[in-house]
Amino acid sequence: MMNEKELMKELKEINLLQQTLGILDWDIQTGMPEKASEDRSEVNSYLYSLYFSKKIGPKIKEAIQYFSEHPNELSETGKIVFEKVKEDYELEYKVPEELMTALTAATSTAQVQWQQSRETKNFADFQEALTKNIELTKQLIPYWKKDEATDYDVLLNQYEPGMSVEILDRVFQQVKEGIMEIRKTLAEKGREPDTSFLSRKMTKAQQKRFVTGVIEQLGYDFSRGRLDDTIHPFMIGINHNDARITTRWNEHDFKMAVFGVIHEAGHGMYEQDIDEKFAYTPIYQGTSMGIHESQSLFNEIIIGSNRSFWEKQYPFFQQCAEGTFDDISFTDFYRSLKQTQASLIRIEADSLTYPLHIIIRYEIEKMIFNEGVDVAQLPTIWNQKYEQYLGVRPSNDLEGILQDVHWSGASFGYFPSYALGYMYAAQLLHALEKELSIDEVLASDDYRPIKEWMKEKIHQYGASRKPTQLIQDATGEVLNPQYLIDYMKKIYFSVYQVAEFSSEKEGK
Repeated sequence: MMNEKELMKELKEINLLQQTLGILDWDIQTGMPEKASEDRSEVNSYLYSLYFSKKIGPKIKEAIQYFSEHPNELSETGKIVFEKVKEDYELEYKVPEELMTALTAATSTAQVQWQQSRETKNFADFQEALTKNIELTKQLIPYWKKDEATDYDVLLNQYEPGMSVEILDRVFQQVKEGIMEIRKTLAEKGREPDTSFLSRKMTKAQQKRFVTGVIEQLGYDFSRGRLDDTIHPFMIGINHNDARITTRWNEHDFKMAVFGVIHEAGHGMYEQDIDEKFAYTPIYQGTSMGIHESQSLFNEIIIGSNRSFWEKQYPFFQQCAEGTFDDISFTDFYRSLKQTQASLIRIEADSLTYPLHIIIRYEIEKMIFNEGVDVAQLPTIWNQKYEQYLGVRPSNDLEGILQDVHWSGASFGYFPSYALGYMYAAQLLHALEKELSIDEVLASDDYRPIKEWMKEKIHQYGASRKPTQLIQDATGEVLNPQYLIDYMKKIYFSVYQVAEFSSEKEGK
């Protein structure tokens, strides 16, 4: 007879395998020798086979059958965990183990091919691996599909439960039109900030001193995390005492790493704050990629755009830069951070144009899975969309279709989460400001009220509540993209000194 203790023991063993795979993935992206790829692929495939076979194995099947009939034998926490276990099982038990193992091996190989293709700046060197990832994902969709309208809806639901092409088409259209209107106003009436000093050299050590100090103040716990170098920044939550972040550095563009680390720390803080009663269970993770991105983008963009925040931090920044920016006034420095211009690289995009980068990827992924577009045509389509939406065109594949790591990991359907996260973040700000003044908190020596609000409303629940419920409970309404558009207008009209706004008034 199954009991809760037995279920939790099995879940812990599954989680320990998941943690092992996570550490290996972190190693692949931060330090694994290039020639170790084939051997690591074999290790990953073996471990994933064990992990997946246990997730849909006889003990989990027995638990689902038993506790579906005897739910009152579970504790309150046990019931929450069981519902998630059952949901995951029903999604995965039909999937052939060999297909998931093949995908794991394919993504491990694709990661290395993607890195190599970035060196050659040639999509053709990645095309075979990407095609394999797409083919395997398409084979998986029928096993995952429930009542979704399109194949791409199935993938969206892997990352954002309840999301669909129908919703995103409508929401993204509203956001796109709002951004275009703001850009037009800035071009006609705005005063461009001076950014000539942003390329001044700030060493990796200087940047690291500043940004590690900042994220500690924001609430990232280095005793349960670490910061490493990588090609493409990411956070990986191993367990409740191990949420690792990574970044890449440019000594003549401090914004890239500074804002990148602040972003990844938001992910890390989320996972460090999940209630420990959910440890070693599938609840101990973010509830969706959109909610996860809302936390990283709240850190990077909402806090990172706040005038009071930078007014407080600028003396420390100048100190870390050791004189390099001593001749730059705070107002000039702050305005320079919010310059907006069309760019080619998503993770280097400003906070106004960033959603357009996501919309481009969303539209391409729809074409891949709903329209069957030829993979060989993707670089051309990518370049055309950048020219159409942003007025810029990549000169090579590195600054075009090869810039993101997601497709090498077969994370199709993930990209929309970034834009959803941005919308969630603006809506959460609106709700938070009904209870406390974010400007006053960020001007103070204690940022904890903001993190504690997020912990209470979002972090503590992990995956125990769905995104729609979290946002409804935290803000009192469903997703509303207008908050993001209004927020962008406030920030950019202020910085660009449009109409009644001014950089002196913003944030006060």
